[in-house]
Amino acid sequence: MKRILKLKKNILLASLALMAMAGCTNVDENVYDQYIEETFYGTEEGANAALAAVYSQVAGNWNGVGYAGADNGWYDLNCMTADEQVIPHRTTGDWQLDFARLYKHEWLPSDFILTNTWNWLYKSIYQANRAVGLLENANADPAKIAEAKVLRAFFYYMLIDDFGSVPFYTENGIPADQIPQASRTEVYDFIVSELTENIDLLSSTKGGEYYGRFNRWAGYALLAKVYLNAEVYTGTAHWQDCLAACDVISTGGFSLHPANTNAGSPLGNSYYELFGDMLPEDETILAMFSTVDIVSRNVYALRSLYGPHGQALFGYSGWNGTIVPSPFYESFADGDIRKKQFLVGDQGGGVNYTLEVGSLDNPGAAPMAGVRDVKFYPALPLNGGGASNDFPIYRYADILLMKAECNLRLGNASTAKPFVDQVRQRAGMAVLASDPSLMDIYNERGFELNWEAHRRQDMIRFGTFLNANQFRAASPDNHNVFPIPTDALDTNPNLQQNPGY
Repeated sequence: MKRILKLKKNILLASLALMAMAGCTNVDENVYDQYIEETFYGTEEGANAALAAVYSQVAGNWNGVGYAGADNGWYDLNCMTADEQVIPHRTTGDWQLDFARLYKHEWLPSDFILTNTWNWLYKSIYQANRAVGLLENANADPAKIAEAKVLRAFFYYMLIDDFGSVPFYTENGIPADQIPQASRTEVYDFIVSELTENIDLLSSTKGGEYYGRFNRWAGYALLAKVYLNAEVYTGTAHWQDCLAACDVISTGGFSLHPANTNAGSPLGNSYYELFGDMLPEDETILAMFSTVDIVSRNVYALRSLYGPHGQALFGYSGWNGTIVPSPFYESFADGDIRKKQFLVGDQGGGVNYTLEVGSLDNPGAAPMAGVRDVKFYPALPLNGGGASNDFPIYRYADILLMKAECNLRLGNASTAKPFVDQVRQRAGMAVLASDPSLMDIYNERGFELNWEAHRRQDMIRFGTFLNANQFRAASPDNHNVFPIPTDALDTNPNLQQNPGY
């Protein structure tokens, strides 16, 4: 009941924000407009309404809108270009070729998944700019203004991660064909400045009304991510700064969620509570809300399973889509509890998933070819359009592995080892026999964070993203960023396409 009430409150706040937006366009209501902007948004209710309009973009829904949950957007673009998942075209004629082309690094500037991602991020920035303006003009609580600015930095971070040099603006009203393009380094500097100036103004409250919102700890997690990839973005590493941000998070009382045998957990272990409904607050730093048909949806398990198998397990037909490429699946040790998420072989009822997949696109994969994944084992409410699993954006296991990586890159391998060992031991694995190598940390990040939208970024940072795989030759260097969409280039003559496209 608490969850339902919280979601209803968020929806109400988003509705108020949209109503206020509509009111501000009515030139016959000048006095009311002045009241709305200078008084209403200075109240807690008004400030929350402005922020809710931005957070609604994080959850999103269909048509490529949102951080994760549905399909054809940012999540698919960043996960299916890596090595951890792909949706093959099926020999039965199911599934478009777009996902296979992402995995084979054959994307084009005109691809709609790429365009969806671009449009979602700029719509989100528009909403964040609007929230910042409304809150500043109303002299709102500085913590609310800071939250809006951190959200804007979050979206710009995802933009430079995917596209490099991008259109940059912090005030709405500039015509789309006049927005200047800023270099990746310039936008990086803006992101760091916005975060370092604002995250300490955020609330340190964990959970409650701050579940699913940027509090101080989530702000530092975002800053750590930006610093972690600074060398990719700017050519200059910031490992010590990343480590310092992670150290702040470690003062926030977070810990690894227990991994115990538990018959009540969907995969027999309490570890998988991290990917269910209302994610545990001991480890979760920032979560994305999802309640099917209300706020977003989580399609990932349903999208993976063969139709009759989904019907047998969940009561709804699976979409027979996403598979786990065999080399990624085979990299997991048999004793690793994180391997429980994968389904391969005889599942009963005539369902038998084969390990190998002969083709992704021509003629495509057989109906039951490919390892399936139920990491996000559907949480109720559930229907044929998805489930209600919340999605982890940042969690403490990631922070521990970031601390390990930074220490190792700074020459402190022995200091790095305990952080890796904590994550391994929680998964039922032995500690490392010696100090970790970079490949040890890279592999552990893949085991722990798979399907959580970190893998492409990790592969680029560790230099593996362009490597050949079973379905493609090595990719050219320019593929470390995506092309700017054709629609954006057609709209704004100021934009320069990324090299090689």
